[in-house]
Amino acid sequence: MADLDALIVGAGPVGLTLAGQLARRGLRVAAIDRNAAPTDKSKALVVWPRTIELLAAAGMAEPFLAAGLHATEGRLYSSGRELTRLDFAHNRSVYPFTLMIAQSETERLLDADARAAGAAVERHTELLRFAQDAGGVSAVLRGADGSETTRRVDWLIGCDGAHSTVRHALGLAFAGAAENNDWILADVRIAGDLPRDEVRIFLHPDGVLATFPLLPNRTRLIIDLGPQRGPTPPEPTLAEVQALLDRRAPLGLRAHDPEWLSGFRINERQVPTYRIGRVFLAGDAAHIHSPAGGQGMNTGMHDAFNLAWKLALVQRGRARESLLDSYHAERHPIGAMIVRGAGAVTRMGTLRQPQAQRLRDTAMRTLYRIPAVPRTVVDVLCETLIHYRGGPLSRDARPLAARLAARRGGVRAGDR
Repeated sequence: MADLDALIVGAGPVGLTLAGQLARRGLRVAAIDRNAAPTDKSKALVVWPRTIELLAAAGMAEPFLAAGLHATEGRLYSSGRELTRLDFAHNRSVYPFTLMIAQSETERLLDADARAAGAAVERHTELLRFAQDAGGVSAVLRGADGSETTRRVDWLIGCDGAHSTVRHALGLAFAGAAENNDWILADVRIAGDLPRDEVRIFLHPDGVLATFPLLPNRTRLIIDLGPQRGPTPPEPTLAEVQALLDRRAPLGLRAHDPEWLSGFRINERQVPTYRIGRVFLAGDAAHIHSPAGGQGMNTGMHDAFNLAWKLALVQRGRARESLLDSYHAERHPIGAMIVRGAGAVTRMGTLRQPQAQRLRDTAMRTLYRIPAVPRTVVDVLCETLIHYRGGPLSRDARPLAARLAARRGGVRAGDR
């Protein structure tokens, strides 16, 4: 007899989403995390409309909408000139904005929901090792007092981030590469004319600077520093952030009262499979990529929503175990698409050669004059174009004529 139906390793946004969804479906579930407390940093801060739809279906949207800032536009500039404006209201969702909310708030809300649903959230608890067999998984854990215990669980899910213990124990390759630039992340207050309902990206000959509004009256800055300068990313100072702001953004903006300054580097990697036997991977444990587009946390939460209902049906004896194979079949291609797309956007934004920058700007200015282009970009960002057409759970039994008609704009099997 297993101690738990499911043990989730990692109590960040992905693990907490999965814990809440499994518990709401009647499973005995625990989410563990080696950290003693939730994050107090803003980290991932964009929640796109498709994710809000999934939260709404789970009855969780209202607290998120109340806690976040609604950004309605995105603007892209190059060398001080506006290249394009993206109107987030023109997406396919009923939510005409993107939600800007600190990850610390996201985790607080998801933690409360998971506990209310009956999930256990156990912090300062670390997975040391595990072994699986046909009947379940034996997981050895270390608690806050250093003692070790063994739990027998039916399913183990690694939501434990880019350095995943679960992934390493499975021996899975994390194929991909590191991007060759240093970056700065800064959460500061900004004095000056910077709208509070817009995301702005400034392409400069020296590199990218992006601004994201946050509550209460704070701004996230993401800044490209150019090729790596040493073995580790440099730790920025407020003076350095201000100098970059002066050079790349409109004059008159002043950064002050820093809450978080950090250097980072970008990796683009993905595992070859999201499931081995009774063990699954989700979120950054399975795929990591550039923050361009703000897709990372959203993609991981979508992994959790996708896996939860399938695992619950199988565990409760209401579906064959083969249903679980559709998790990898549906989510792995989406992860691969996000990794490729975010990497391509990053490389386009960090072009160094002046001629390449001019060609990029000319092409973008020309393309964005075609009305369908900005609308499609908004839908891609808002994740409302994600579908599972051709997947193992999507079959269209309509007559051929109806299927051909659907290809010209109708609903197809596997669509959102």
